[in-house]
Amino acid sequence: MDFGNIIKIVVLVLYFALLVGIGLYCRKNSTDVNGFVLGGRAVGPWLTAFAYGTSYFSAVVFVGYAGQFGWKYGISATWAGIGNAIIGSLLAWLILGKRTRIMSQHLDSATMPQFFGKRFGSPSLKIGASAIIFVFLIPYTASLYNGLSRLFGMAFEIDYSVCIIIMAVLTAIYVIAGGYMATAINDFIQGIIMLVGIVLVIFAVLKSQGGLVEAVNQMSQVVDPNVSSEPGVFASLFGPDPLNLMFVVILTSLGTWGLPQMVQKFYAIKDASSIKKGTIISTIFALVVAGGCYFLGGFGRLFAEQIGVSESGVPVNGFDSVIPTMLEGLSPVMITLVVILVLSASMSTLSSLVIASSSTLTIDLLKGNVVKNMSEKKQVLTIRIFIVVFIAISAILALVQYSSSVTFIAQMMGISWGALAGAFLAPFLYSLYAKWVTKAACWVNFIFSVLFMMANVLLKEYLPDLLKSPINCGAIAMLAGFIIVPLVSAITPKCDKVLVDQAFSCYKK
Repeated sequence: MDFGNIIKIVVLVLYFALLVGIGLYCRKNSTDVNGFVLGGRAVGPWLTAFAYGTSYFSAVVFVGYAGQFGWKYGISATWAGIGNAIIGSLLAWLILGKRTRIMSQHLDSATMPQFFGKRFGSPSLKIGASAIIFVFLIPYTASLYNGLSRLFGMAFEIDYSVCIIIMAVLTAIYVIAGGYMATAINDFIQGIIMLVGIVLVIFAVLKSQGGLVEAVNQMSQVVDPNVSSEPGVFASLFGPDPLNLMFVVILTSLGTWGLPQMVQKFYAIKDASSIKKGTIISTIFALVVAGGCYFLGGFGRLFAEQIGVSESGVPVNGFDSVIPTMLEGLSPVMITLVVILVLSASMSTLSSLVIASSSTLTIDLLKGNVVKNMSEKKQVLTIRIFIVVFIAISAILALVQYSSSVTFIAQMMGISWGALAGAFLAPFLYSLYAKWVTKAACWVNFIFSVLFMMANVLLKEYLPDLLKSPINCGAIAMLAGFIIVPLVSAITPKCDKVLVDQAFSCYKK
């Protein structure tokens, strides 16, 4: 084993030891449901903002989305990162943050399904929301492993299954031990690594192409006859396909407003003043990390010779190979940094997803339905068991996905994001601000979004070109909710006035 590989392994072992150590340290904060799932609702602005950002951006973004959209849209893919910062972070915190924190605490809800159940006085709505989360968070979780495995394979030449096992076991240890607080502290450390890493990686990659000005100049000369016969389109402001780029921005930015694992961060933040600070921190984080990822991916076509391009103009080994190929020429130290960067992003997202899935299944499906009397101790134990189960299922799915040659990370994530955000975004947002939202409107929107996204999977060949992309379908599902909820609410029975007034009384305090 050469000296470079020894350094890589030593750094990774130290990093892993730190994560596990923090998980064990936080055990004392995870003895009850409130502590395990929400950190006792006492998490400060820095930890919450970094937890939000690191849950937002994973290997799916760095390897899958940055590679795919950078290749398709060139430098204009950076708009996705800017949208993530402005819409997905800034506006999400401003519009959802304070009201979510206040009403969720007032209703004593720890999960999104529990919020719906108490806000509308409907156990069935809670169960329906739980089922959607359970079904669609699993493929999202499975998608996290794929990009990470490519980078591990590039850096260490180790088997794909080993990458999955390492990531799954380590995440399970610190999440099971320390719950949300351990995840939040580790997210903070992982977020710092991501901030520093993405800046250094962009600098190194652009330097290898002669610097920023020279790299942009080279991009302006790239021509792909499958896209456009005119040079310069991949270096233009809005790229070769502004319409589909807009759908990418909508899905990846607005989608966070309806994702349970993202909204749950607002449940846990300490107080209203923390939300103000968290808004600024989260926005800057997203601008650097997401903006940097998509900006880097926008130069992917400069590495076309190394990547290998088919006659149809796409990478021979899939879009997920774009970013790893761009990084192959970096020094061993930089490659180690990249591996830790993407490992940090993926593990933080994975921990957030499994806490959301396991807490939802325990609190919203089992408690009171299957198990009538479930003590705090039993709930925490059950959540921990389901964390192991969900991580194991997602790891198995990742292996199956790999062996069946389904290589696009973005496809799996797009379907999950579309179904989840499409189902929950509009009902949740309207429910925070408007008393007129009805239970029936929530149900109609849930069913529409799930069926719409499943049609994209099962009936793709019969759909028009615009709807064949899960990205486009997800964006349309989210936007449709803003029309469906008020329309259905206008023609269906209103919720009990006493129940609604009681829910909104929290804003008067």
